[in-house]
Amino acid sequence: MVLTTEGRDKLANMISAPYLGLATYLISVSRRSSGNQFRHQCNTRAIIIDYGYIDSVLLKASLVHDILEDIPEFNQDLLLNADFEGPQVFQLVLEVTRRPEEDKTAFLRRITEQGSKNAKILKCCDRISNMHDMGFVSNEAFIERYCNETEQFVLPMAALVDSDMVRELTDLIKSRREMLAILRCRRTP
Repeated sequence: MVLTTEGRDKLANMISAPYLGLATYLISVSRRSSGNQFRHQCNTRAIIIDYGYIDSVLLKASLVHDILEDIPEFNQDLLLNADFEGPQVFQLVLEVTRRPEEDKTAFLRRITEQGSKNAKILKCCDRISNMHDMGFVSNEAFIERYCNETEQFVLPMAALVDSDMVRELTDLIKSRREMLAILRCRRTP
């Protein structure tokens, strides 16, 4: 999606540096699919912009959406006081953070059923980023589980916010399942 002049202006005037700085805490957190969590946060933000969402709280939260899960000792005051929108960003990050008492199913259902529109957008774009990275994962059981989970829980969430996200997620699920089929065929003599 090409941003409108208004969208480009909003993006140009948005101050994200404090959140980008906080996101660097995630450089040391590696990902199953390669790379690190810092890059994943930046990729998620890029996907949100690609879909045309230029909400400052959403974009700032995208840069730090995994920080509370991945760095349990993280000083939350740094996020709360990052700038004038810190408390709103913190609340959105909390919405998309899995709680200790939640399994993955309960977590995704909570966002679908009770999450704000921005929480749904952020979680769907996070999943799109994760699904793109799936090409670097060799654990077939994980890929299968992740595709099933995306189909069962994230597609309904995407349907509530953006039909283009439904299409992309559907295509990603299909291509990852095709990749699985190829991997399984290579193993069979």
